[in-house]
Amino acid sequence: MQEAIILVGGKGTRLRPLTNHTPKPLLNVAGSSFIRHQIAKLMDAGVEHVVFATSYLASLFEEEFKDFSQELQISYAVESVPLGTGGAIRNAARLLRGTSDAPVLILNGDILSGVDLRAILEHHEAHAADVTLHLTRVADPRAFGLVPTDESGRVLSFLEKPKTAEECVTDQINAGCYVFSRSVLDAIPADREVSVEQETFPQLVAQGRRVFGHTTADYWRDLGTPLAFVHGSADLITGKATSPLVDRPAEALIHPTATVDPTARVTGGSTIGPHAVIGAHVVVDRSIIGGKVTVADGARIHESVVDHDSSIGSESFLHEVVVGCHAHVGAQNELPAQLRLSCGIRIPAQGVRVSGTAVACPTVH
Repeated sequence: MQEAIILVGGKGTRLRPLTNHTPKPLLNVAGSSFIRHQIAKLMDAGVEHVVFATSYLASLFEEEFKDFSQELQISYAVESVPLGTGGAIRNAARLLRGTSDAPVLILNGDILSGVDLRAILEHHEAHAADVTLHLTRVADPRAFGLVPTDESGRVLSFLEKPKTAEECVTDQINAGCYVFSRSVLDAIPADREVSVEQETFPQLVAQGRRVFGHTTADYWRDLGTPLAFVHGSADLITGKATSPLVDRPAEALIHPTATVDPTARVTGGSTIGPHAVIGAHVVVDRSIIGGKVTVADGARIHESVVDHDSSIGSESFLHEVVVGCHAHVGAQNELPAQLRLSCGIRIPAQGVRVSGTAVACPTVH
């Protein structure tokens, strides 16, 4: 039985307010919760049993999959206290059913990746590895921990985020997908916080264990920030990234129950959710519009997320903005990049503008 663990316990603080009430892996990406894209990918790789390592809003994962009828067994390992990445893996490993030498796939719950999971399993077996890490190359590795390897792909060390160009000894970084031999998982200390990146991996290398990198040029994106989240969803829809749940590349994914005016333009891999209403001459580009959202005539929304049950007033402009659920943005607002509106907030007409306005100030009595 091929088994896997998905790490889904994080609070997703960088994606707030979207994650105020929903764990990051359950957010909608290209028409499905992101974790369902990962599940489909695992099933394509022959995985028959997956353990969710949960913590934040853990019960919502069981709710999401309560009617899951496909041929995949799902178990839930809940952390009562934060255990770190290594501790979460060790906690979930208790529910695995394989033998001590069986390979176990481990995925981070916020990484959109095109890596061939069967290929990394084969790489692990061919090198008789204790651990195999998927590595990817990035143009600027300073925001990541570095993972240099030798000519055979064996990992030499794990380096902290470099502070200078001279410290960038490689452009290879940890891509958040691993294969562990079961016996290595069982050796991780139990019931305490453990960082797999800062403790487990460096210790294995220092002990001379067989830790290998599987470096590919496949699509890779960390969905932890709002802009990356939007781009990842759009890339799945347009075909730049792939998922078994996305049939064919398209300019947009519009739910059958949504209403889109014929004069509106929905482009760039945007998603329009169920029962949303998109008015005349609206532009939605590379954005995610949630369920029951209303976008009034002439509004323009670029690289933004508007969560469910919200409304955007006529001729308003949003660029790289996150609008929480049940919020209202009045007419003729201009919301600048990086702005996040909390759930339920209300902005009056012309309440936020970057450019000037000719509207007179109210009379004060």
